[in-house]
Amino acid sequence: MKLGVVGLPNVGKSTLFNAITHAGAECANYPFCTIEPNVGIVAVPDERLTVLGNMYNTKKITPAVIEFVDIAGLVKGASKGEGLGNKFLANIRETDAIVHVVRCFEDENITHVADTVDPLRDIETINYELIFSDLESITNKYNRLSRLSDKKAQAEAALLLKLKNHLEEGKLALTLDLNEEEKEYVKGLFLITDKPVIYAANIAESDIGTPEEDLPYAKAVIDYAKANGAECLVIPAKTEEEISMLDPEDQKMFLDDLGLTESGLDRLVKKSYTLLGLISYLTAGEKEVRAWTIENGTKAPQAAGKIHSDFEKGFIRAEIVDYDVLVELGSWNAAKEKGKVRSEGKEYVMKDSDVVLFRFNV
Repeated sequence: MKLGVVGLPNVGKSTLFNAITHAGAECANYPFCTIEPNVGIVAVPDERLTVLGNMYNTKKITPAVIEFVDIAGLVKGASKGEGLGNKFLANIRETDAIVHVVRCFEDENITHVADTVDPLRDIETINYELIFSDLESITNKYNRLSRLSDKKAQAEAALLLKLKNHLEEGKLALTLDLNEEEKEYVKGLFLITDKPVIYAANIAESDIGTPEEDLPYAKAVIDYAKANGAECLVIPAKTEEEISMLDPEDQKMFLDDLGLTESGLDRLVKKSYTLLGLISYLTAGEKEVRAWTIENGTKAPQAAGKIHSDFEKGFIRAEIVDYDVLVELGSWNAAKEKGKVRSEGKEYVMKDSDVVLFRFNV
């Protein structure tokens, strides 16, 4: 799964990306520093893997991962090609969700493309460019279908017109009220504004620990996200970048000093994973403890297929124990003796707490 990190130039996108991925994406105080998108693979924090690794004395721990893409700063007019906008919009279209970084701090040493800090204006600037890009493709498709007389084409044209009118009101496709069948159709249009969004309110280091209601810029972003069915995370990107460069022990001390139990980055990665509708089931043994990424609602045979296609084809059953039960009892065998290992069939829907052993025929 791929998340695009977007925003205006100089809002802290690449700084946040560096902190997330340790990839060292170039970060500078001028527009279009990022031309080609930087890509980083990020582990999803999961303390369960360490616990199981110690329990099994495992040789290898493999976490679930998410791909983050640092997309160049968009500017007003991007949908018309301003600032290489068409190229950057195409990069966003290829992602599954968006992390929209919004500047929520004053700093006279960091230029702003609009000269002043105004989070809601900045959000609207980006959103309008995404909307204009979607409107162009929707309008072209609507014009073609509206000329056809068959019922299917007319039904599609009617939905496209409904979507077109919604976008023309300055609203994201994601916020349009649709039934399940309509949602599936819209999903196939690969619209940018239909992608789920996390707004990352980038605050100054001096604002860390300040209640969110006392940070007017960040509060504005939080309220906007809530009103538009999106997620929001308040995060000091520069501080997070500095934390990410420390070794684990120093990171913990730094966070303790700030009164935090986990970094903003860990919260962002976890929130991103949830935003995409993903969960992890676990497998454990001496060779490897691993988190396997599946969509929420996946049934056992398809989950088995994530390990190997033969597991899905020859699926017999899944032997499952709840993670908390396994930890409490100390071993798979102890859980089995207590009758806590369940045998589940083809219709079983996997849960995030499942530790699994698949049985299959080759």
